[in-house]
Amino acid sequence: MRDHDRLTLALVLDSFGNRGNGTSNSAIQYAQGLEALGHRVRLVGVGSADYPARVHRIPLVSAVAARQQMSFACADPDLFRRAFAGVDLVHIYAPFAFGRAALSQARSMGIPVTAGFHIQPENITYSSGPLRYLPGVDAAIYRLFRFWLYDHVRHIHVPTQLTADLLRSHGYKACLHVISNGYQPRFNPGDRYERDRYERQRSGRLIQVVASGRLAREKDHLTLIRALALCRNRRRIRLTIAGTGPMEHRLKVEAARQLDGMQVSIGFHQNATMPDLLRQADLLVHPSIADLESVSVLEGMACGAVPVIARSILSAAGHFALTQHSLFPVGKAQALASQIDWWVDHPDALAVWSSRYAEHTKEHYSLDASVKAFAHMAVQAVSDQEPGRMQSDLT
Repeated sequence: MRDHDRLTLALVLDSFGNRGNGTSNSAIQYAQGLEALGHRVRLVGVGSADYPARVHRIPLVSAVAARQQMSFACADPDLFRRAFAGVDLVHIYAPFAFGRAALSQARSMGIPVTAGFHIQPENITYSSGPLRYLPGVDAAIYRLFRFWLYDHVRHIHVPTQLTADLLRSHGYKACLHVISNGYQPRFNPGDRYERDRYERQRSGRLIQVVASGRLAREKDHLTLIRALALCRNRRRIRLTIAGTGPMEHRLKVEAARQLDGMQVSIGFHQNATMPDLLRQADLLVHPSIADLESVSVLEGMACGAVPVIARSILSAAGHFALTQHSLFPVGKAQALASQIDWWVDHPDALAVWSSRYAEHTKEHYSLDASVKAFAHMAVQAVSDQEPGRMQSDLT
């Protein structure tokens, strides 16, 4: 099979219904990009227009997942048979019951299967209260994911080299394809540089600091609030934290307590409004402890926001930094405050690096390039499928 061959692919994900969820948003963007290349795509899961699944409500677990903008789908063999009829490849996004049932059904129909690794075990444990303190719990989840799904596929899409390194360290043996989730071209600087020439000359202009992403414990927005409270330039800053999640109330309480007098907005923003918000941003602060990639950072950089990113061994986002002033040690509020103050004190450098980040992101992380690489993986997976060969032969 050649790369220009057109495939019919089924993308399986528990829920496509929320563009605020990073995995759902990426899957929808990939589907649109693949169709633009001439491939045919079927979305299978909750929220799909063509192959919708029913919501599977799990006591306690579903309530926690809903706060992370996630839901689980009911496995339905009849749905899978209809959705997979005539497809060349099934791609599964998550190792939960819905994805495992899809794997079983695809195997019974002789259809090759690939998978994506988008759920970081550390994200799960950080949202699980005292569970995260149990020795070895993260390693156990990596093993469980392997047993459930990833030991049974030949090709795995991972968004960053950090993800690939983590999987190798936990014994994953499949072929790993490092492909960024990418960002949509609607995230761009627009007219920000025309506006900036005038804005920088206006005395008393507030520096716009934006953070974007789930409001969850491991995203560590509390460190951002503490840092801003320590900034020398705090009276010159306006803060927007765009997102929703279980930490929203706590963040609002802490911001009211520590950032008295600062203009602060914390809460959900529609995905369609995010480009305009990011074009207004001077700094995009990303204090997250654990991230397999963080598309929100790419989107901010593409719009010309200068990132200030936590350096963490569990986060790939730090690799986006192009200057030392875009990094700080994870969890260190004083170090983050120092970096924010440096950018506020150097407006000319802020303008220069804004343009550099926008150009660099456009060159290296476009959605078009990512979708083409994903399509190449799909073609390879279909081409090397050997009837009757068991995936366990690879391990």
